[in-house]
Amino acid sequence: MSTKMIEPALDADPRGSTSPHPSRMVVRHGISAALVTAVGVFCLLAPGYLLFQATQLLIYAVAILGLNLLVGYNGQLSLGHSAFYALGAYVGAMLIGYAQFPIVPAIAAAALVCLIVGFLFGFPASRLAGHYLALATFALSVALPQLLKHKSVQAWTGGAQGLVVDRPGAPAGIPLTTDQWYFALTVVITVALFVLARNLVESRIGRALQAIRDQPIAARTMGVNTTLHRAVIFGISSMYVGAAGAMAALLTQFVSPDSYTLQLSIALLIGVVLGGTARLSGPIYGALFILFVPNLLDGVSKSAPGVMYGALLILVILAMPSGIAGGLDRLRRRNPSHPPGAHSSVEQR
Repeated sequence: MSTKMIEPALDADPRGSTSPHPSRMVVRHGISAALVTAVGVFCLLAPGYLLFQATQLLIYAVAILGLNLLVGYNGQLSLGHSAFYALGAYVGAMLIGYAQFPIVPAIAAAALVCLIVGFLFGFPASRLAGHYLALATFALSVALPQLLKHKSVQAWTGGAQGLVVDRPGAPAGIPLTTDQWYFALTVVITVALFVLARNLVESRIGRALQAIRDQPIAARTMGVNTTLHRAVIFGISSMYVGAAGAMAALLTQFVSPDSYTLQLSIALLIGVVLGGTARLSGPIYGALFILFVPNLLDGVSKSAPGVMYGALLILVILAMPSGIAGGLDRLRRRNPSHPPGAHSSVEQR
């Protein structure tokens, strides 16, 4: 079972406090300042296509993070999160297109709708496990694109033709282009959602979720309501993916049912596994992989990019069974100059 690592005695004061060492705090603040500066410079100087790719990378990272909360931290396997990605995209697109919502309230409303729908779906689905849950979520990912094309909702969703979304520009007084403004906004939303996820997994609820994943019988014996916790995390996971879907709809300025197929669910699951399950840094690596690797392989070989992609997946899994984030953690631990206690605070099994 995952356990909280105890900070080294060197970092504790005489009263038993485990607050970080002052020098380490200075380093962390310095790194944070450098990252903020780098993001600001990139936002102002990068060309439009790089801003588009960077924004898309952050959106994928948010979606993979949401699925990682469900798969990695609670052990529920979902093949249906493309449905929540689509739901968030359509809710955001319709609120902006029909109701003239501002960007942030539209994304928040899309996330809220997905949270409610995910919880309602997750409550009965939480009684399923393993391949039964995978089949239930698979049905969701297959059914929703067809529902979006149905004639009863075609007037709202645009049917098979989809909807065009007009992305609002920067508010008055902010000297940024539309692409720069949207990238900066996506950075803020992404950081906020990652901080929220960190606080969640380190909270009592997060520890209960991991206990349910590792020892469900023992968790029930200790009084943990496993059904409720599984439904809640399913809703939260759906909220993250729905927010990512709404942000993606505004990025591409178009939504279509055929964009949210089972292939998207599989891509997100690949991002979770290859990035590193139950690791908060994993979604970044997973997003980098699913966004750039297929394009790079397609440039290497036009005849068999799928074969190369499959072979690369197998090689990465064999070389780093715990994902890219886990593999990097092991390399840092083998480095004698790596300071103790600087690795992840949550040890994996």
